[in-house]
Amino acid sequence: MTIYFYKINDEYGCFSNFSHYGFELDGKWWMTSEHYFQAQKFHDTKYEEIIRLLDNPMKAAEMGRNRNLPLRKDWEEVKDAIMKKAVLEKFKQNETIRKVLLSTGKDSIVEKTTNDYYWGCGEDGSGKNMLGIILMEVREELQF
Repeated sequence: MTIYFYKINDEYGCFSNFSHYGFELDGKWWMTSEHYFQAQKFHDTKYEEIIRLLDNPMKAAEMGRNRNLPLRKDWEEVKDAIMKKAVLEKFKQNETIRKVLLSTGKDSIVEKTTNDYYWGCGEDGSGKNMLGIILMEVREELQF
């Protein structure tokens, strides 16, 4: 079976980076995994902390996607590892959603988004679904 997620209010909405399940990482509290991910684009700059303190994940995403800000040079090389780090901590530190993730067994998990062919499946389903892959990897790690 395949489990699709996208909107935070859907059955598996907790899989979304926009879902409000906070966690501590790198000695700081992060409201969502979206906050952490977007902030890491500007690691060791003032923008990292500005993004961390924004009051919702959409604002974090918008600021993180602003190409007028100084994106870290190694971003393309480190973005997958940063996403996995955030997602792993989110599920390790929130028992309720950890149970939801583990309840999916061996099912495929797919972020069903029409406009993202890297993190999601894209409009035609041909996307890389990297967020879904990371969720399945995290699920595997948390089973032991």
